[in-house]
Parts: sequence; C-alpha cells; structure tokens
Amino acid sequence: MSEALRFEILGPQRAWYADRPLDLGPGKQRAVLAVLLLAAGRPVPTGQIVDAVWPEEPPANGPNVVQKYVAGLRRVLEPDRSPRTPAQVLTLTDAGYVLRIPPEAVDAVRFERGVRRARQWQAAGRTEDALAEVTGALERWQGEPFTGFTGAYFDAARHRLVELRAVALETRTELELASGRHGELVGRLVELVAEFPVRERLRHQLMLALHRGGRQAEALAAYRDFADLLREEYGIEPGEALQDLHRRILRSDPTLTLPVPPVSPASPALPAPPARSGPPASSAPSAPTSVPAPRAGGTPDGTGLPDGSTSAEPEAAALQPTPAPIPDATGPAAGPAPTPSATGPAPAAAPVPPAAPGWAAGPVGPLTPVPHALLVAMNQPADTTADRRAPGWVRLAATLAGTATVLVSFGSLTWAVVLGYALWRRSWRLALAGIGYFLLVFSVFVLAVSSPETEEISDGEAIYLIVAMGTCWLLGTAHVVLLNPTLWAAVGGLFWTGRQRTDEQRRLRREQARYLLHHYPAARVDLRIGRPDLLRTYDDGGLVDVNAVPDPVLATLPGLTVDQRRQVAVDRWLRGPYGSLEELAGRCHLPPAAAETLRDVLLFLPPEPPPVRHS
Repeated sequence: MSEALRFEILGPQRAWYADRPLDLGPGKQRAVLAVLLLAAGRPVPTGQIVDAVWPEEPPANGPNVVQKYVAGLRRVLEPDRSPRTPAQVLTLTDAGYVLRIPPEAVDAVRFERGVRRARQWQAAGRTEDALAEVTGALERWQGEPFTGFTGAYFDAARHRLVELRAVALETRTELELASGRHGELVGRLVELVAEFPVRERLRHQLMLALHRGGRQAEALAAYRDFADLLREEYGIEPGEALQDLHRRILRSDPTLTLPVPPVSPASPALPAPPARSGPPASSAPSAPTSVPAPRAGGTPDGTGLPDGSTSAEPEAAALQPTPAPIPDATGPAAGPAPTPSATGPAPAAAPVPPAAPGWAAGPVGPLTPVPHALLVAMNQPADTTADRRAPGWVRLAATLAGTATVLVSFGSLTWAVVLGYALWRRSWRLALAGIGYFLLVFSVFVLAVSSPETEEISDGEAIYLIVAMGTCWLLGTAHVVLLNPTLWAAVGGLFWTGRQRTDEQRRLRREQARYLLHHYPAARVDLRIGRPDLLRTYDDGGLVDVNAVPDPVLATLPGLTVDQRRQVAVDRWLRGPYGSLEELAGRCHLPPAAAETLRDVLLFLPPEPPPVRHS
C-alpha cells in the first residue's frame, strides 16, 4: 500500500495513490501530514505535532485534536482498510506517530538526494552526468513549500528547502560554466541575482559569464552594483573571492577563460557513487590530485569568510589561484592522472575528500602548508587578517589633513571634509552628514548676510550662530577624528567590559581560523581547528567541527537544550554528516533562534578520509 503513495511538498501540497489524486482534507489536517512527511519513517511525538501546527495558541486538548486529524488521514491514505483493521501506513508507537512510507515517496527527499548526487558526480569530474542530475532535481521544484503554514517549525523547514534550491541553482550554473555555456547563462543569472540579491556565489558566476562572453565592462559594473548594495544595506564589503575575481578581470587574467582540455588516452569511467543521503566514501587515487579548499561557516554554502558576507561563493576551478608549477607534461591538474615517468612511479597522494554542500568541487591545487609567519601574526588578537582598507599611513594622513581643515576654517569647511570621506568610502550615511553640516554653515551665512549692519542681532540669533558654528567646529572635529577606524576602535574599547573584550577577541580568532581553512586547507590537520577534544596549541576561538567531534563535545553546544544536543548526536550517527547549519536545523527540528546561536561557532567540514595504506 505505502509503495503506491506519492507526495509533493515542493509547491502545492498534493498526494497520489497510484495515479489517483487524494483529497488531503482541511488545512490543519494537511499541516499534520506535512509534519509527518518531514520525518517520514521516523516517529514524531504528539507534543511536537501540536507545537508545529498550533505554534501560538495550541488547543487545550491537543493530543485529542491530533488524533482526530490522524484518523482522517488514515481514511485518506488507506481508503480500502476496514475500520477495525490496524493501520499500516500511519501508525502509533510509544515514541509517537510514524508515517511508514519509503523516503523516495516524498519529492523533497528525491530533490535533496538528486542535488547531493550531482555534487558527488561533479567532484568526480563527471560534469555531464552531474548537470543532468541537478537539472532533473530542479524540475521537481513547483514553488515555495508549505505556503499557508505558519510557525517556527515550518519556517525552518521552508528556509532549508529554499536554501537547498539556491545551492542547486548555483551548482547547475557552475557546471554549465565549466561546459562553456556562458553565453546562454547571463539572462538566467540576472533573474537569479534579482531573486537572491545577496548570494555572492551567483554574483561571482554572473561576473565570470559576462567576462567570458567578452562583456568586461558589464562584469565590472555588476561588481560595483553589488559592492554598493552591501555597503549601503549591511555596511560590509564583498567577499575575498569576489574581490579577487574583480581584480583579475581588471587585469584581463587569461586564466579566467575556459581551459583547453588536454588530449590524453581514454581512462576507464568512474563508477557512479551510491545513492545515499550521506557523503560518498573516499577513494585513494594513485596520482597526485588536489584537495578542495574548505569553506567553513553556517550557510549551505558553508561560508564563513572574515568579511562577514551574507552568502558564500565557492570559486570554480578556473578561478582558483594558480598553484606552483609541477613538472608534468600531460597538462593541467584538471586533466587525467599522469602516467608514471621513466624515472619511477608517481608518488601516492592523499585522497581527495568528498564534496559536500558549500564546498568547491574540482581541482584547486595542492595542499599549501600554513606559513609560520602568518601563524605568528594571527596569534596577535589586535587586528583581523583580511584587512582590505587603505594602508595605515594613508588613513592617518587623511585624518590629520581633515582635522586641520576643520580647525583652521572654524568649522565652515567641515561639510567638504565629510563629503570627501563619503566619496572615498561610498557611504550614503556620511553624505547625509556632510549635507547636514553644509546646511548649518549655509544657514549661518544667510543669517549673517540678511541682518542689517546697523542693527545688533537678537539673542536668539546669537545663540543659534554659536550653536551652529560650535557644532560644525567642535563636533565636526571629533567626527573627522573618529572616522579613522583605528581611533574609533580604540575609543570603543574604552567602553567595553572585560567580557565584551574577551568575546571580541574570540570572534576575531574564529574569523582568523576560518581564513586559514579557506586559504590553507592543511590547517585543518596541522592546527586541529574545530577539534577542542584534541591536544593543540592553536586557539581557534572555540570553533567546533560538528562532523568530527565526539558526542561529549556536542553535549556542550551553546543555546541548545539537553534533548536537542542528544538529537544532534543521534541524527549524525544515523544519517551521516551535516552539510550546513540549515541542514542540521531541518534534520534535528531546531527552532530558528536555537540554530542562530550555533552559526558563529560551528564548522561543517566533510569527514576526513581514512589514511592511505601502502602495500
């Protein structure tokens, strides 16, 4: 019976028995079914159903109401069952109600598995197979899920599925770019950027597609528009990957064009990875390969860049920094494995870790050891590692010149100095402040000109002149001085408590650790980042690699109850590693508030491959 049932939640909620559509009943009954579908094959406690379906005003007799809707669902899902025959599809256990259907009966499960298989095949170099798989998965999307259902439970599930669709769209675009289809991608990418305006990976792909299509000016304009959006709305800069692409487009970097595939003997086809929800098993290649640069953080893309960007954008293989040349006549690292030379076999390399959601697939160069000088610098908590501002001497000179201008002019030129800073930083807030100073100075000038020379000004006018010029002179001087980031940070530090200062230092260390993971993948093993259970000397600010730490560490995660921590550990053991914070929240049914407390401390790195055994 259950094998003939099919359910759709990626859009309007619908169900079929064989080819016959089913009437799922009233809205609350549909909501109960949606909760059970999200946990198909697993028991759902009655209290959890009540909290999800009635988040604000649960009924006084909640279990009885749930039982009534469950009875209605049983009649719909098993129309041929007699009233006295035990239910086979929707049953009651000691742990709660269980919807006994194959996971593949729900379109959301097929969608998620299709996206994962596509990313696995992408990591294995099977571009066409990966493109066909992710395209098929996206065709199952019929619209936003759970429309009409409110509450934290459905909001978290909806956000997770929408995020997964965004990752699928980015993956498809990345595959099509790798296949040389940039000419037909621009129009679709413009629509996707409008739908997801702050996802940097889509902006990255749009700029690359425009550049490869010979539209360099439009690619630079796309970057400028996105940078202005981030500065005005969030007060941040674009991520390091996007800035690097912008610089490379400016200098017409030839490596941004599609590489010419090398001519080499045909190699046996790779076997398809098993269709399972977890990551594929690692394999040990026999030739030197490259390891994807890790992306740490809490988004499905696994971002966690030090600039605090709101979305992640793993670089495509062609956009990675060119590694040091390796003596090899067979072509780039992206080609087939080189054959052993006459001098001896190629040395065995570390296995490639499997691709996970938010991790760049494809070769990106060999593991680079962490420079010792960088580690020494990062042990100093004073500054972040990725400072993209002007050099310190330029900021100091600007502060001295601006302050002197304000003091010498008695505040009459404060507006010019602040507007200059506004143009330099492209800040509309500073522009408004500069206009305010100008209006004060202009009002003083008008008042002075309009007053007859033979008459004395009134007391009110005198007070206004003093206040206006004092504001432009004294307050303007302080304003210009505090526009220096170093001085502003020093003044702000005077008002911090010891706890706030410690928290800020730990935040900076977490950003530094994520920077290391992004640029030096070897730091994961060398420094044991995210592993508080291991003996180490590097301070990563309290990061936790949720896929690697033992259960006792999971029992200390902040912001979660004891039951929620236990659920995270059990779900990881049953269903495999997590790819993003949204996936963790969806699988463990965490409320959004509890999930947000974990965003700053969790890493979602793929499991480390087992050591290679040499015979």
